[in-house]
Amino acid sequence: MSELQSSTRAKRPEFRNINAFKDLPTYRMTLAAIVSILHRGSGLFMFLLMPFIIWMFDTSVSSELSFARFTSAFNNGIGFVPGVIIKLVTLALIWSYLHHFFAGLRHIRMDLFHTVSKEAGRSTAIWTLALSLTLTVAFGAKLFGLY
Repeated sequence: MSELQSSTRAKRPEFRNINAFKDLPTYRMTLAAIVSILHRGSGLFMFLLMPFIIWMFDTSVSSELSFARFTSAFNNGIGFVPGVIIKLVTLALIWSYLHHFFAGLRHIRMDLFHTVSKEAGRSTAIWTLALSLTLTVAFGAKLFGLY
């Protein structure tokens, strides 16, 4: 039976020596792979900006004067860096945290319920992207004073 099935199927290509210029541009990554790469990238981004996160926390809770300086940094900027750049970096940090959080929950769900399949991976990847981007837009609207 297995011989009959294998003879009717088309033979899949075998890649022994991958040419980076010819083969890699035609490779299509799945949505789950993109979410996984973004999960690692968001973790790296948060790690690299840890001094900025610590500065924001420290200046926002130290005193009333430091909180005024903190809000002034978002409105007027710091030195030669305008306030809109600080808001954009903060928005990127918000997305990074939200994406990393939801992708982490996605991995925990896969570990707990053993749902490792193409369908489950695609649906949880869609949910991860949808939730993180929707909440980022909502927090970004608040950050830029739209409501």
